[in-house]
Amino acid sequence: MDAVILAAGEGKRLKPLTSTRPKPMLTIAGKPILEWNLEALKNFNKIIIIVGYKKEKIREYFGDEFKGIELTYIEQKEQLGTAHAVSVVSELIKGDFLAMNGDLLISDKLVNNLLKNHEDHNPSASLSLIKVDDPSQFGVVELKKDKVMSIEEKPRYPKSNLANAGIYVFSREIFDAIKLVEKSTRAEYEITDAIDILINRDKNMVHGFKCEGLWMDIGRPWDLLDANEILLGDRNLMKLKIHETAEVEPYTVIKGDVSVGKGTVIKSGTYIEGPCFIGDDCKIGPNCYLRASTALGNNVHIGNAVEIKNSIIMSRTNVGHLSYIGDSIIGEDCNFGAGTKVANLRFDKGDIRVRVKDKFEKSGRRKFGTIFGDGVNTGINASIMPGISIYPNACVEAGTVVRNTIFSEGD
Repeated sequence: MDAVILAAGEGKRLKPLTSTRPKPMLTIAGKPILEWNLEALKNFNKIIIIVGYKKEKIREYFGDEFKGIELTYIEQKEQLGTAHAVSVVSELIKGDFLAMNGDLLISDKLVNNLLKNHEDHNPSASLSLIKVDDPSQFGVVELKKDKVMSIEEKPRYPKSNLANAGIYVFSREIFDAIKLVEKSTRAEYEITDAIDILINRDKNMVHGFKCEGLWMDIGRPWDLLDANEILLGDRNLMKLKIHETAEVEPYTVIKGDVSVGKGTVIKSGTYIEGPCFIGDDCKIGPNCYLRASTALGNNVHIGNAVEIKNSIIMSRTNVGHLSYIGDSIIGEDCNFGAGTKVANLRFDKGDIRVRVKDKFEKSGRRKFGTIFGDGVNTGINASIMPGISIYPNACVEAGTVVRNTIFSEGD
């Protein structure tokens, strides 16, 4: 059986991070989302990746093989929805196949459970299902025992709290159903409409199974922090260790599970609380404080007397001395001038709102810092207010207090 990963979308809700990369290439706990998912699909011999938006980023990173698995890339030239994305592989698929959305974070346990259930029942389609608090944000499934009676995309009045988890096993019958799908109100061809066609043909054709194992939908920026915390805290997935070529100077304190990459230097006086991930060839300190659930990419430089808390900082970013970053997601190639401070708590301690597409949404977090696209530069003593986004290659003047989104040209 082959696997298909839908990774062609732009991920507008995750801008400015996706201004320069496709959503599946956002890093969590030191790896792109797509790499975590390829590891979850380790028992497949061939994986087809549907690419589109900034497709070169995916191909350059993974090449034609991942840990012995053959990778094939097919371009979805127009972003016409999930059903259209699945249809572009019809010439390559010979039998049943697994398909999944590329913006999910899943475990091999979930995949294996779905495959076993599909093999036991042999329906035309198998859906992975997850219980959610707000089903109106998902495709909602009405289930009778293990048979799917209906599926409705983001209904106003959900019939259940079971959401379509975005991982399927299809027979080739799905391609015939896709040909009958009409455009939705979003002007897209939805895979849920194709599944609905199968259901209407025969209630026995589509089965649903409740997920077991890790499942997260990475739809908004704060989801990255939640996922990062979960992965760093999972000893079975992370295998945190200090590389033999890393240099940890005297008077450094490392508590808990901490991973330090090859060639990294941690200078005296630094205090690190696990779980924490530090990539290759980083320079940390002296006298830094790295708090739990922090993940640093490769070639990151953290200067003297810097504090980092519960944040993702991507590769080649420099954080100048006397700075503070908390509960934030920082892109690649950024530079924090000395004394830059990121605020992560409102005075009234209320829910922090973040700009998502063209409106502000509640993050559900009492603490949330900033989101930097790639290549952002701040001058000395800049202050960033909670929930602020700064788009790629923007510059923040020295001493500035940033209270509003800073866009770059073209965004």
